[in-house]
Amino acid sequence: MLFDRRMLFAALLTALVPALSVGSAAAQTAPTPDERVAALKQSLAENQARLRGYEWMETTIISLKGEEKARTQKRCYYGADGKVQKVAIDEAPKADAAAGGGGRGGRGSGRVKTKVVENKKDDMKEYMQRAGALIQQYVPPQPAQIQKVKDSGKLSIKPVEQGVVRLALPEYVQPGDQLTIDINAAANAIAAVNVATYLDKPEDTVTLDVKFATLPDGTSYTSQTTLDAKAKNIRVVVQNSGYRKATP
Repeated sequence: MLFDRRMLFAALLTALVPALSVGSAAAQTAPTPDERVAALKQSLAENQARLRGYEWMETTIISLKGEEKARTQKRCYYGADGKVQKVAIDEAPKADAAAGGGGRGGRGSGRVKTKVVENKKDDMKEYMQRAGALIQQYVPPQPAQIQKVKDSGKLSIKPVEQGVVRLALPEYVQPGDQLTIDINAAANAIAAVNVATYLDKPEDTVTLDVKFATLPDGTSYTSQTTLDAKAKNIRVVVQNSGYRKATP
């Protein structure tokens, strides 16, 4: 019986050593942070070049306190200067409550109410323009900015699930912010992007959740972007769909 146990132990050891060696080799060949960042930068540049051959439809939905206020559609394509061009298809703002004069306040009261509504619309529009300009500094992630955060020593990389690693880039644009990029390790393609930042002051938080999808030729694109400005109770959802080769 002792002999049999020794033989069994030897057999198990013989089987395990090669497996352990393979695992060790795999660990040794895992990409370094430098290699991971270099591969991501190259992937971003190549993917961006392929996207320039497409046009698509962009649907933007703006909600205030959970109620949809406006929905717009635009045809998008890349211009000769390499920037995205957008052509409005239609615009369907939600009707506000009637502010006309027939109530006790009379016509003057109606005009005041209308002015208040218009001012609120202008304030929201101005705020969203500023928030949008801020977010454009994060999405799509810029290779040069990724390198800058890495060189500062603040970039971190860790696995979050099977086959997915997360790059965390604090102070990507301004102090106290953070950009995180989830990468499909096998394809070295972006799976998701999240941004936590703010306008003017840290308590004026703005967050961004970006989902990606893949076209038949392997080109990655942002399928849905959700912006939350909690301080203003504003949510903006941007959906991209209908990708096709751009017409000359």
